[in-house]
Amino acid sequence: MTLSVVDNVDLRRFETRTPEGGVAGFVEYVPRAQAILIMHTEVDPAFKGQGLGSIVVRGALDLLRADGRRAVVECPFVQRFLQRHPGEYDDVVVAPV
Repeated sequence: MTLSVVDNVDLRRFETRTPEGGVAGFVEYVPRAQAILIMHTEVDPAFKGQGLGSIVVRGALDLLRADGRRAVVECPFVQRFLQRHPGEYDDVVVAPV
């Protein structure tokens, strides 16, 4: 299954979407002047165990990088992802401001 990750600005979350356009998972954030706060990651139970959490996190961080934006991570799932990928997103993730 091919999935895309998009920034749903209205709902303040990055979403992983199925080819049909359904939301399989998301990363919620709070916009701030200096950096967004990444608050929570959730995957639809129908897609659990398929690596979608990592897909949406990677997609969110890649979108932030492409837009030149930064993030402060408060979500435990994203923190664990970053621990498993040391240095990969050092240009995106910053310490709390």
